Amino acid sequence: MSNESCVIVGASHAGVSLAMQLRREGWQGSITLLGAESELPYHRPPLSKEFLGGAKELDAMRLRPAKAFADNDIKLILGQSVLSVNREKKVLELQEGETLHYDKLALCVGASVRHLALSGDVENVFYLRTAADSELLRQRVEPGKKAVIIGAGYIGLEVAAQLSSMDVQVTVLESESRILNRVTSEPVSDYLTRLHEKHGVQFRFNTRATAIQGENQVESVLLSNGEDLDADLVVIGVGIEPNTALAETAGLVVNNGIVVDEFARTNDPDIFAAGDCACHPSQLYQRPLRLESVQNANDQARVAAANICGKQTVYDVVPWFWSDQYALKLQTAGLQDGHDQLVLRGDPGEGGDDSFAVLYLRKGVLIAADCVARPKEFMACKALIKAAAKPDPAVLADESVEPAKWMEAPDQA
Repeated sequence: MSNESCVIVGASHAGVSLAMQLRREGWQGSITLLGAESELPYHRPPLSKEFLGGAKELDAMRLRPAKAFADNDIKLILGQSVLSVNREKKVLELQEGETLHYDKLALCVGASVRHLALSGDVENVFYLRTAADSELLRQRVEPGKKAVIIGAGYIGLEVAAQLSSMDVQVTVLESESRILNRVTSEPVSDYLTRLHEKHGVQFRFNTRATAIQGENQVESVLLSNGEDLDADLVVIGVGIEPNTALAETAGLVVNNGIVVDEFARTNDPDIFAAGDCACHPSQLYQRPLRLESVQNANDQARVAAANICGKQTVYDVVPWFWSDQYALKLQTAGLQDGHDQLVLRGDPGEGGDDSFAVLYLRKGVLIAADCVARPKEFMACKALIKAAAKPDPAVLADESVEPAKWMEAPDQA
């Protein structure tokens, strides 16, 4: 192993975590970390929040300082994309014509924003994926301007909250009947909608943008219901697509991401994948999952690093997510789709300084929880979900019972 080389393609959360963990696992060979962006790797969640609002600059968001890579003998190659993988020769072709040999390869290539063909070359239409995207949007924000946000997912809502706090008039478009329709329940959607409306954000539901209009820069957004919204800025947040082209051309199995086994290994035993791009089997949920979260990127990358070093560590964790909007922190444990019972703990109130949790069960088993300002419930639910526990719904709803006591309650199985 001391003479072997490991090349990691992708220098965001998963790639950096994998590189650092390799050294902790005892990898003695060379490590090369390739990133398409020229920036030293950075945290992405602040791009729609503190960085956009100017409260945090890029140097405060670095995943690791440059010295950490040097101290761990990790070679950083930034501003370079990989064009192809030759699995037979174990060689990567880089965009500037160079080649790079590997013994072990890790694909942490992430995902790209889904684009809408609505605007042509009109200026002031933004997608948010990189620091450069967020910086450009930040430069165009001025109090009193009108912004239309297409998509009421987490990115759209976080941007709406940030722009609203910067005195921008915000309207959010959503093709579904409520926000976050795919990922949460009506009580959470309704609460967050009220919260945003209290801060002046307007919503248009059951409609979609059909055209972004303007001569040189955006002037309005035409909706499918016939409404024409004035706009100085448009932000599009309609999801992301895993970057699978490199894996596909290399002959790796792809299906809603780069398919890996429980060890984060592709169908090539010397190639691993982790993060937003990887689709892995979940024993907990009994189906393949591709997760888009910092937690998944970091945890899966650490498992991949261990297995590159010869271990057989299984990746099967409870997924968790968070979202900051205004002063609110929403923490989610697990995946709620497929639930057949909903338990409400606390009162969602009117969308202010409230705290509550919504817990989701399927056939009596706790599978997910959305927690608004409820960190104790969040931590307890992660443990219950991992244990595939069948807690008493009445106990979950009872505010007199501390969440730490839930594991002590009789299992209802």
